[in-house]
Amino acid sequence: MSYSVASLSAILRNCIPRTVSTHAKQTHVQILIHGLSHDVTLQTDLLLAYSRGILLNARQVFDRMPERNMHSWNIMISAYVQNSMYHDALSVFHEFLDSGMKPDHYSLPPLLKACAGIGDVLLGVMLHGSSVLDFYSKCGSLNDARVVFEGLLWKDSVVWNSMISGLAKGGLHMEALSCFRNMLGSKTKIDAMTVPTLLSVCGKLGDITKGKEIHGQVLKNTVWYNDIAICNSLIDLYSKCGCLRDAEKIFCSMKNLNLVTWTTMISCYGVHGKGDKALNLFEKMKDSGFKPNSVTLTAILASCSHSGFVNQGQNIFNSIRSSYGFEPSVEHYACLVDLLSRLGCFEDALRLINSMKRVKMVPSASIWGALLAGSLVHRNVETGEMAARHLFEIEPKNASNYIALCSIYDSRGMWKDASRVRLKIRRLRLDKTPGCSWISIGGEIHTFYQGNLSFSFDRKTREMLEGVIRIPLLVHSELQLSLLF
Repeated sequence: MSYSVASLSAILRNCIPRTVSTHAKQTHVQILIHGLSHDVTLQTDLLLAYSRGILLNARQVFDRMPERNMHSWNIMISAYVQNSMYHDALSVFHEFLDSGMKPDHYSLPPLLKACAGIGDVLLGVMLHGSSVLDFYSKCGSLNDARVVFEGLLWKDSVVWNSMISGLAKGGLHMEALSCFRNMLGSKTKIDAMTVPTLLSVCGKLGDITKGKEIHGQVLKNTVWYNDIAICNSLIDLYSKCGCLRDAEKIFCSMKNLNLVTWTTMISCYGVHGKGDKALNLFEKMKDSGFKPNSVTLTAILASCSHSGFVNQGQNIFNSIRSSYGFEPSVEHYACLVDLLSRLGCFEDALRLINSMKRVKMVPSASIWGALLAGSLVHRNVETGEMAARHLFEIEPKNASNYIALCSIYDSRGMWKDASRVRLKIRRLRLDKTPGCSWISIGGEIHTFYQGNLSFSFDRKTREMLEGVIRIPLLVHSELQLSLLF
């Protein structure tokens, strides 16, 4: 009789404590006979079955698992706690932390019970504080998260990671790096969960120096070097910092690729205006057996938009339903509207927006924003006013929309209309986020905002800025001399 993974899995999941010794063992034999011992799902199901009655066998399966997911760790910890083997449960938990993983809401109840069972108050308080800190961080309550964080007497890598991740998600990137430096100062060991967050922060800050330092640490650690999440984050870092070749090197060196890897590299090519390479990689991804999801399709459509590939973009958009079996999302519509608007195809863009009614979708701010941006490029007053009118309703406090409409009027010499919009900006007391630039000197980032004269320049900063300014002046002077002779 031939067994499939699904049928063997069903047998294991239906095992009850009094049938484990027979059904689980018989199924285990079939798994070995059919060469399915490396299937993660079957290994986890087998672990769960044995944990209900034969704990020794459960631990043997657990120790031999080539790959452990979150569920398998929780099963082993919970099984030990249910049998009052608290020291064994906490021993597995420490292995779990060393592997770079982070406890979830299924891990904490049995772990707290184990701490109570052996009287480990310190670990129990740490776990409780860690869960509360994680809750506040994910909810965006960073002030509350800081209070909990500062109140913890003992902070492990999980606690530090929660605080760093919370600050990063809240847009407090400099604070996240500062927290990381404090983590190093506390002699806490960095794990695989820390690195992707730090690389993301460096990418958003444009701090390629700090990013390369972290990359150097990754190269020294064989476990990190083969971690897909870390490699994906490195590709994203180099993409955001304008280092396309470095991103390509990481991608080509990776032994294992997942859908996130392909999507990140496609997006990287798109951001750098390499639409042809993005399309080639998209096809190569599909040929390798990966089916694009919604995020992947957004990345390839955005790549077509940045490179002006209107036919390819429309073909991909039209194939979403037929080839991939789901409806285009608002983001997909926004990418195609952006593509059409960039090329001045406003009738096609408006036709696409109107077609959203048939699938009961409401055009979002991103869609009208794409239309407004295209109208600004082509100085199209009619579509610009239409897009701005919708944006004023959706985002009444977004000054950028008013300024874009002003710019369209200015480009057409419509001074009265431009003055009317500027008056509305003042009446609504809208403030536009000032332009921002930054420069890295000696590993420290100095930020400059448009119109801010309060910045105190030190000697190194002045020398660096004077050098940056002098280069274009020298080039200009040399150009003038070349024209004279």
